[in-house]
Amino acid sequence: MRILKIQTLRGPNYWSIRRHKLIVMRLGLENLAETPSNEIPGFYEGLVEALPSLEGHYCSPGCRGGFLMRVREGTMMGHIMEHVALELQVLAGMNVGFGRTRETSTPGTYQVVFEYLNEEAGRYAGRAAVRLCQSIVERGRYPSAELQQDLQDLKDLGRDSALGPSTEAIVKEAEKKGIPWMQLGARFLIQLGYGANQKRMQATMTDNTSILGVELACDKEATKRILANAGVPVPRGTVINFLDDLDEAIETVGGFPIVIKPLDGNHGRGISIDIQSREEAEAAYDAARQISRAVIVERYYVGRDHRVLVVDGKLVAVAERVPARVIGDGKTSIFDLIEETNKDPNRGDGHDNILTKIELDRTSYQLLEKQGYTLNTVLPKDKVCYLRATANLSTGGSAVDRTDEIHPENVWLAQRIVKIIGLDIAGIDVVTSDISRPIREVDGVIVEVNAAPGFRMHIAPSQGIPRNVAGAVMDMLFRNQQCSRIPILSVTGTNGKTTTTRLLAHIFKQTNQVVGYTTTDGTYIGDYLVEPGDNTGPQSAQIILQDPTVEVAVLETARGGILRSGLAFEAANVGVVLNVAADHLGIGDIDTIEQLATLKSVVAEAVFPDGYAVLNADDERVAAMAEKTKANIAYFTMNPDSELVRKHIQKGGVAAVYENGFLSILKGDWTHRIERAENIPLTMGARAPFMIANALAASLAAFVQNVSIEQIRAGLNTFRASVSQTPGRMNLFNLGNYHALVDYAHNPASYEALGAFVRNWTSGKRIGVIGGPGDRRDQDFVMLGKLAADIFDSVIIKEDDDTRGRLRGSAAELITQGIKEVNSNRQHETILNETAAINKALSIAPDNSLVVILPESVSRAIKLIKASGIVKEELHQTNTTSTTPTDQINITSSVVNTRL
Repeated sequence: MRILKIQTLRGPNYWSIRRHKLIVMRLGLENLAETPSNEIPGFYEGLVEALPSLEGHYCSPGCRGGFLMRVREGTMMGHIMEHVALELQVLAGMNVGFGRTRETSTPGTYQVVFEYLNEEAGRYAGRAAVRLCQSIVERGRYPSAELQQDLQDLKDLGRDSALGPSTEAIVKEAEKKGIPWMQLGARFLIQLGYGANQKRMQATMTDNTSILGVELACDKEATKRILANAGVPVPRGTVINFLDDLDEAIETVGGFPIVIKPLDGNHGRGISIDIQSREEAEAAYDAARQISRAVIVERYYVGRDHRVLVVDGKLVAVAERVPARVIGDGKTSIFDLIEETNKDPNRGDGHDNILTKIELDRTSYQLLEKQGYTLNTVLPKDKVCYLRATANLSTGGSAVDRTDEIHPENVWLAQRIVKIIGLDIAGIDVVTSDISRPIREVDGVIVEVNAAPGFRMHIAPSQGIPRNVAGAVMDMLFRNQQCSRIPILSVTGTNGKTTTTRLLAHIFKQTNQVVGYTTTDGTYIGDYLVEPGDNTGPQSAQIILQDPTVEVAVLETARGGILRSGLAFEAANVGVVLNVAADHLGIGDIDTIEQLATLKSVVAEAVFPDGYAVLNADDERVAAMAEKTKANIAYFTMNPDSELVRKHIQKGGVAAVYENGFLSILKGDWTHRIERAENIPLTMGARAPFMIANALAASLAAFVQNVSIEQIRAGLNTFRASVSQTPGRMNLFNLGNYHALVDYAHNPASYEALGAFVRNWTSGKRIGVIGGPGDRRDQDFVMLGKLAADIFDSVIIKEDDDTRGRLRGSAAELITQGIKEVNSNRQHETILNETAAINKALSIAPDNSLVVILPESVSRAIKLIKASGIVKEELHQTNTTSTTPTDQINITSSVVNTRL
């Protein structure tokens, strides 16, 4: 067996709209291609021995043990890999369960699909599943040591990439509220929301957190001075930089007992408390100096340690922090009690779990000595032995919720303190013997104010009620249910995607919003190119969704990106599907037009229930997608007599229709006439039906997003099939004696659409410079030849510079074959080099002819045209003279009361 390819899906995809996180493993079974599991000696027994927990997998029988029943009776190895990869992750603590396995058109090659929580762990699980099954096939067993190593590796991968407890709480709360989030890949930043409505966080700091407040909170001595000046009770203390100043500092704070800590430390590192002697003080000074150059010496105040959390000026949680400790049972040594405590599944390393494992350091041994213990001491039953002087959770401490016990005056004081320091989220450390009484009454003090406080002690206290502190953060960031999203309009189809995307973006620009859009020729924000290239996948979409200036996202969504990674978003407001035709078949295991339709339908299905799927009523495969989506349906059609659209309108639906020469929106009894097609530059005087269809789709998508008819009309009237607005899409050039047309038609459907325009060219000869991408099927090239023979009077056959693995000249031979099958007398020649082919066509073009160039490189073709002589690009200005007075009235009012 051999893994041929592994892909990671992160959004709605071909396999599942709801399950976004999937690994797709293309697996070649090789010598096991025709061998089911029941014909492999000892395989069932070896698999059960290695993974007895597979008994819990139901599979198609629908009962416990159903999968193992299938293995015993005989199933293919690809199916087994799916279940093993899932189970390995489950055993490593990752709760996953979704999977699919399908054999491809290549015999013995399978697509094995399974869920993951962590990308690296998911990919590892796929490789480990192959190792495990291969070992059982060859040796009858998988060594336990190897399995345990696999599980440990999976746990390590999961832990290393896990979010911290505070960030995880925020992310889960965002998901609960339907707020999208993503990691930004630098400095642990998390983005909540999209585009102009986004917020950013780092741990528990937000993009609203004051840098002045953070700087002040990090300077503990400055914080103490500011608070003392405001009348807040704080510990007496001073800052020293040299050991020689220690005695004077001790005298300044009133003598022992004292606390020594680093000036700018955190998580309790370098802190020593209840210091009773000069010797202890010197050791504590050395420990603090390892963390910070400046050291704080403070009076030690007796009391319990509390953390008070304030968010957006309001107290949201209080926790008493208990230092790391063990409790005796009269039989077990302190060392063994620590070992037993650390076995608690809630304890982990650092911040990767609810609690942290107890680890001993210098202060731990000093504290043991003060209590008269050693690690070998057996504590009496119920006797408490403290192992840390500070109560930080990061050093093994625990937390008890006290939110309902805090005195109202202490609430007022905490909220006032946070205002004084200037933080939106802050953790206040309070030492008091009784939090239910005013601090001043019990000689309590405010020890510190912390920026970016941890939430762990509040969301999962060891005792008491968990507090939803992350909810308070979400309420602060998105006030009054402020929208966290921006409108997303996703456009797909075999042909017309780029033109429709650009037109739709142009229409939205009429609303004076900043529009970000992705196309096959680049990623754009507003009027500017952000990144050139074929940017129709999820990575380019992320650029738009992450940009804080973007107010509307219009995303061209191609098949390749959906297959490779899924969509970049969980749902759109509008999903547009233009058409489905044979193209790219045989690539990525999409072998039939039905499979291609299923792939394209992802865009229609991944739409919010209150959004719209905009579907082509004239394409049966696209129209059928209405049955799959939960969104509202809006149809567009070139046929004003469409029965499907008529019934849809009667039921209260909305549609865009080409009727009586107008592009119109139909809703109920009303027809909103937008504009005559001949007045829309993109339609080339209404001579390009496929451009009319694109304009209908874009107009409808904008309309269901509440763009006005007037704004849609303005967009249509100012958008042109020009090099600047639609490069490579019906770009017509006037070269004086003849014209040249550049278009990126590259599949049979786009050839047919282009032919509808070219056949209307009756003033002179029609010359085609044609070819196609080398990774298409042989029959596709033959079909291109047949269509070209019917469209053009003369054909020059060329090939792309990048043949995509095909033998040079073979594509041209297949196209030639197609030409001859239709018309053996059709004039044609082969010039493989694209530049030479274009130059030849331009040089032989007679007067009044049309040279149609279907290039690999649009920019190169345009340069060659411009170099051939004086060029005027045809812009197809609006034809206002053909509009009758009655039509003008209809357009101005934009509404006509008529039924379809």
